[in-house]
Amino acid sequence: MTSIGHPTVADGALTTAKWAPDTTDDYFGAPFVDVDEWRTVPVRHRYVHGGFDGTDTLFSFYFPDPSDYDGRFFQHVTPVPQSENLAPLVTDGYNKVGFAVDSGAYFVETNGGGPAAADPFSGLDPTIGAYRANAAAARFSRVVAAELFGTHRPYGYLYGGSGGAYRTIGASENTVDVWDGFVPHVPGTPMAIPNVFSVRMHAQRILRDKFPAIVDAYDVGGDPNALDLTDEETAALQEVTRMGFPPRSWFGWQTMGMHAFSVLYPGVIAMDPTFAADYWNLDGYLGADPTASVHRDRVQMTTTIAALDSRVSTGGGHLTAGGVDESFLHTAAASNAPSTIRLADIPAGWMLGAQLHVQTGAAAGTILRLTSIDADTVTAEPGQDELLTALRVGDEVILDNSGFLAAQTYHRHQVPGPDYTVWDQFRDTDGHPIYPQRPTLLGPIFTQGTAGTLPTGQITGKMIIVACLLDREAFPWQADWYRKRVEDHLSADANDRVRLWYVDNALHGDDDPQEFPDRSVAYVGALEAALRQLAAWVEDGQEPSPTTSYAIIDGQVTVPDSAEARGGVQPVGVLTVNGTPSATVRANVPATVRLEAQAPGDGTIVELLWEAAEPTRPFTPALAVGVEEQRTFEQPGVYFISARISAQVGGDPSDPHARVQNVVRARVTVTA
Repeated sequence: MTSIGHPTVADGALTTAKWAPDTTDDYFGAPFVDVDEWRTVPVRHRYVHGGFDGTDTLFSFYFPDPSDYDGRFFQHVTPVPQSENLAPLVTDGYNKVGFAVDSGAYFVETNGGGPAAADPFSGLDPTIGAYRANAAAARFSRVVAAELFGTHRPYGYLYGGSGGAYRTIGASENTVDVWDGFVPHVPGTPMAIPNVFSVRMHAQRILRDKFPAIVDAYDVGGDPNALDLTDEETAALQEVTRMGFPPRSWFGWQTMGMHAFSVLYPGVIAMDPTFAADYWNLDGYLGADPTASVHRDRVQMTTTIAALDSRVSTGGGHLTAGGVDESFLHTAAASNAPSTIRLADIPAGWMLGAQLHVQTGAAAGTILRLTSIDADTVTAEPGQDELLTALRVGDEVILDNSGFLAAQTYHRHQVPGPDYTVWDQFRDTDGHPIYPQRPTLLGPIFTQGTAGTLPTGQITGKMIIVACLLDREAFPWQADWYRKRVEDHLSADANDRVRLWYVDNALHGDDDPQEFPDRSVAYVGALEAALRQLAAWVEDGQEPSPTTSYAIIDGQVTVPDSAEARGGVQPVGVLTVNGTPSATVRANVPATVRLEAQAPGDGTIVELLWEAAEPTRPFTPALAVGVEEQRTFEQPGVYFISARISAQVGGDPSDPHARVQNVVRARVTVTA
């Protein structure tokens, strides 16, 4: 790129400058800067904070030293409007500011328009929180960058995951000349909410006693056809799998819980208030079938509050590297409201999703959402402090899961158009729904509230989509659905503007370390690779890694085994014991464990770890590598071995960024 001048602007000088209003969007008044200072955490950068007069929109800019700046910025968008100061909170491992600076970029984040933008009932135009506040900040960041580095137009790249993917896509389709490229990751479709959660809840209820067997069946060396399930259990597993839930991802069944469904469910009932009653009484709904197990699991227990626990409730969740762990779902400030309630009686039944309906006292007529029930003790979701502080010992309450049970099959009554093929299981041979349909499709309403508009595929700029094959919250086929919308719009030019990379063995959130490091990997490396390759694509015309080769059959995305055939950016590997991924060996007899790994394209395998922790024996980084060792198993039983593979996709193999990971497993059955 053309060399950029580096004028000297004194620390703090930006706070006294007078800035012209944004002429593109007159909702935003004149910009102001109230902080302008150098900071050293997480890396050295010039921190600029401010907002726009007459609005609640705030922004933070993180500028590198002039010598580290290459004329671009990365901007992250959260699932819903949050804080403009999230990036510094991640002080270990991956940090967005550090990555941006190491990539020759400054970093931008906003509060998305403020609290009203995050409240769907505030009356604020939803496009402000969806993309307009982010766009105003991006435009002003260029003005500040010109002050700091000389006259130029920085290239801009927007990225976000989950709800942030909706907002990234909405920004791409509804703005011009604000950003040059986009990386939506783990995206949904307009029919994702609440349906991906309802079908999962249905399966979690019916299959709750069979998950250990299901996990084993879908693990390496397992046999799904050998599962011993009842007709109802078989139907539930088939239904959720055909809707797109990755069956290999059930290993997290004990901790996956409700995720966003506890927050979405009240919205479903509010927008469709007669559904629960219809579910329990009308033909065609599961609740009206007297033989269904849902009746066994229904709880409606009248009792009283025996005690209130006054422990401090902080709410909030935690922020992950990828910013998509949905910590926004529970964002209560610290308070002295009770967090747990002891009831006078102990309920019996399937308690996940039950609510507490308050009948008497100051809180009478309200409903308390719960995260867990343990014997006679219930734990309230954060964010309900006003209600919790109104409760008193002796208040009469009803513990009821009727509505939550009803909502678990809501997807059956929300059959969309034929482009959503996973719903074909709920259509007859003529394409008509086999179950009664509700008057309104709620998914597009939820989506529009997040993205400001419904996705059409009419993107501006270039785009790399990153999706994960073990995603339990944004089923993998949904990324392909959006790619097809883009292809419909761009026709033959689609490959010149969009790529889709699938990351195997990766989940929706991007916690690192992973909860199950022997089964899943973080996808931050793929996200970093996408941003860097997108910048090279836009600025220098350098083609990015190809779209992952994949097929979709009955809602499941499958990819080839070899790195060469698969494409994308993820390395692949094979782990064998005595030459096979599922071996039977004798106790106390040495077995040969061999790991083979290959990087995609011209990438380099840079790290191999046994059990995601212990380095293998030394190897020379290369496109393809292999290592082996001898292991002896002393006791009979079934064992699993795992290995984590990391590849650098382009660039310096010693660079800690853009290292894409994968994990492989082998089963060992040890006999006496």
